[in-house]
Order: sequence, then C-alpha cells, then structure tokens
Amino acid sequence: MNRVQNSILALSGGVGGAKLALGLADELTPGQLHVLVNTGDDFEHLGLHISPDIDTLLYTLSGLANEKLGWGLAGETFSTMEALQRLGGETWFRLGDKDMATHLWRTRQLKQGKSLGEVTAGLARRLGVLTHVHPMTEESVRTTVHCVGEDLAFQHYFVRERCEPAVTGFSFEGISAARPNRDTMRLLHDKAFSSVVICPSNPFVSVDPILQVPGLWLALRDNPAPVVLVSPIVAGQAIKGPAAKMMAELGVPVTALGVAQHYCTRYPRLLDYFVIDDSDATMADEIGKLGVGVAVTSTVMKSREDKQRLARFTLQLGEAQ
Repeated sequence: MNRVQNSILALSGGVGGAKLALGLADELTPGQLHVLVNTGDDFEHLGLHISPDIDTLLYTLSGLANEKLGWGLAGETFSTMEALQRLGGETWFRLGDKDMATHLWRTRQLKQGKSLGEVTAGLARRLGVLTHVHPMTEESVRTTVHCVGEDLAFQHYFVRERCEPAVTGFSFEGISAARPNRDTMRLLHDKAFSSVVICPSNPFVSVDPILQVPGLWLALRDNPAPVVLVSPIVAGQAIKGPAAKMMAELGVPVTALGVAQHYCTRYPRLLDYFVIDDSDATMADEIGKLGVGVAVTSTVMKSREDKQRLARFTLQLGEAQ
C-alpha cells in the first residue's frame, strides 16, 4: 500500500490488538507504525518483570509467536516450570523456557536503570521488529479486577482463576501519577500521525488503561489525526478473551453497540470511525446516533491476509477523513 506518508499510531493490548498491528505493519513502510501498548497487565513474578501485552506484540511482529496458544513463543518447552513444580514452587503462570529469557533480559536491564521504553526498544531491535513499540507509560500501573467478594490482580484473575469470578468493575492502581509515553506525546504534539487505530482489544482491561493515563485520550481527541476503532465484539461474542463475559457481568449489552456506547460515553468525541463486522451491520444506524461514523467490513482475522485486509480498510478510513 504505502500511500500514507506520515506515521500511524495504533493502540494495542492482547492477542486481538497484536493481530491487527501485524496487518498494519505489513501494509506500511518499515518504521512508519508506532504502537502504544497496555502495561496495566504487567506484574512481577518469580522475581521477574513480565510485560505480557508488550511481549505478545513483539512475538507476533517478529513471527515468533505461538499462534496455536495465542501467547508465548512457537516451539516452546516448559522444563523449568516442570522442575519448579517438583520443588513446590508457583507454576500457575506458566513461563516457557525460551520466553523466560525475555523476562530475565528485561529484568536485568531495568535493574541497571534503563526505562521500560528503552528496554522494549532494545528487545524489538534484537527480535528484528522495525515497528516502534511504546509502553503506555514509564510509571507502574497495575490493573485490579473487582470481583464478587474479592479484588484480584489482573493476572490472578486472568490466568490463575481463568476468568471465572464474576466481575463488578476495574481500577488501575498508580494511574493518577502516571504520565503518557513521552515519544507518543511528542509525535502527537508535532502532528506526525496521519491516523490513530484502536485495535480490537478488550475495552476494559486493554484499552481503558491506555486511554486513562492522564492527558492521553484528550490529546488524541484534540489531535487532527482521525481515530478509528475496531470493535472487539462480533455477533455478540469476543473473538478472544473475556470481554463478552465481562460486559455481561457489568450489565453492558454484549454487542458492538454496547462497545460503542462505552467509548462514546467515557471518551466523548474521541472516535471518528467505529468499525463493525458485517454480521453486525444492522446496528450501524443506532451506533451512528452516538455521533460517530460507522464502517462495516469483515473484522475476523483468521489469516495473515485477513489482518492485512482489515489494516487496509482502517487506513483508508483515516485517509478519507
């Protein structure tokens, strides 16, 4: 494609975000894409700093991801976890032997005084990733999932408890003191982005943490670059992850319209276009009443070609603005 000359910004978290980011990277010139990644999922485990959403994105962009599992590296082994289990250690969060190297390298670099952004850029270079990958903030922000009867750190909810507890809400510890990624804010100030794409990620635990870093969503709203969001809900279901379950438990309609209402209420006038799947075309008029442009296409990404096609569609919307 390569018709858009300025940089493109994508907001991403989880597997769905990484899929569209890969399509965008394929459609753009090397280095043209910047991805701002959720770090509310980050946590410290077994003495290591783990950044799940950053790693999912890096592994996907580098072609090393385990596509069958949707997380980790292809061809992974778990000998360390098996040995740790024999010793009675914590193994609920399964770290692969090759994946462990990423966390060891990151943790050592952070302890030597490098920022998470610097460490992430270093990992990208070593994995051959030409896309600019930015953590949403350098400060520590940790997602808490409020459940019936208890509060859980995100990874405890997501992995240890397998998303089984009913949720009542979410909070992001440390976010009030966080500052948005400096490089991203500089590029927004310089009006360097042709468009902004919010990938089909979980609204509550992948995108909200990014947008709620103080000053970020308002900077996106007030920037001339059009903001295009792809719905993560298709025909009443989440393609991957617990978004649909969360919506139902929160009393939010499990539809593309429910997603649009969340964003348009929480972040008024942020979105220029809301992209929905062909199967949800009947909701287009109702979504349009929220004051956002609606675009309809196939949004399910099963193949590399699907990712590229959806990426082209979102980029063309940005060009048309």
